[in-house]
Amino acid sequence: MKISAGKANHFISSPPESVRAILLYGPDMGLVRERAAKLTISVVDDPKDPFRISDIPATELKDDAARLSDEAAAIAFTGGRRVVRIRDATDSIAAPLTDFCKHPCGDALVIVEAANLTPRSKIRKAFEDAECAAAIPCYADEGRALRDVISETLGQSNIRVSADAMSFLLENLGSDRMVSRSELEKLRLYMGEGGEVTLDDAVACVGDSASMTLDDIAFAAASGNIDRLTHLMDRARREGLAAISILRAVARHFQRLHLASGSVDEGKSMDTAIKSLRPPVFFKQADTFRGQVRNWPSGRLGLAILSLSEAEVQCKTTGMPTDTICDQTLLRLGATARALSKNRR
Repeated sequence: MKISAGKANHFISSPPESVRAILLYGPDMGLVRERAAKLTISVVDDPKDPFRISDIPATELKDDAARLSDEAAAIAFTGGRRVVRIRDATDSIAAPLTDFCKHPCGDALVIVEAANLTPRSKIRKAFEDAECAAAIPCYADEGRALRDVISETLGQSNIRVSADAMSFLLENLGSDRMVSRSELEKLRLYMGEGGEVTLDDAVACVGDSASMTLDDIAFAAASGNIDRLTHLMDRARREGLAAISILRAVARHFQRLHLASGSVDEGKSMDTAIKSLRPPVFFKQADTFRGQVRNWPSGRLGLAILSLSEAEVQCKTTGMPTDTICDQTLLRLGATARALSKNRR
């Protein structure tokens, strides 16, 4: 069966006993892992119990398809229902997963973790079509969902959040559930019991997050601030950020600029165009964002997005150093931004 993102939390909190296998997939791997952990605890009190928990690497299942059925049908030495977890699943193990969805055996709950899967994915289709299985998408938190995560985590210590701080947190968290949880736990420890998080508190605790580094890189490239861009790229390397992650973050920023620019071209005011973006532009960056929309014509923004897409393809196919491809692409965008800014003077 197919579970919508909006109904996922309710389903995971109390999965039907008739469901024997659950596929968790999507771009937010932190959320995939968090939901897998919740499902595991719903069946087994101790998630480290070696008799009731079985982890099967996807590579092993590919070589030994019968292992899934064997583990699902096994009886725990200490009694109780078992959990079988399969991580990093891809369509390369579609055959044994599809067969299990059609002919489940034993009473174990099978939890399958995967990255983003297209509607054409064989394993996604198998779980969506089976009555005894469920496929649950795990998308990055945003809007109300992210606000709930922030309130839930900080609420454990009765901590309130000011409007400015909430705006900052909504803008700089959400790309990965586990990263968001980690940053919020750090903020919770920083604040102690009770009190209200101010903007300065939020910046002090979350300001060095990977999400903010990516955001700063995107703004530096679109503004033509070459010195800051090179500094931030060095910082990104030290933080272990992958070249493709950087390219995608910058592409998202240019797509937002393109959307705003297109709205202005259609006759909307600059403020209306920017306020319509979701997630909203962080208020401290609004003036910079507004200046970038003015400097970049829609056509040039389209070309910039295309160059970022091509750079990602090159990273995946050419064998060239990905960091070099990424750096050259962003420096070219920065140089273009600087030239556009000079032309407006």
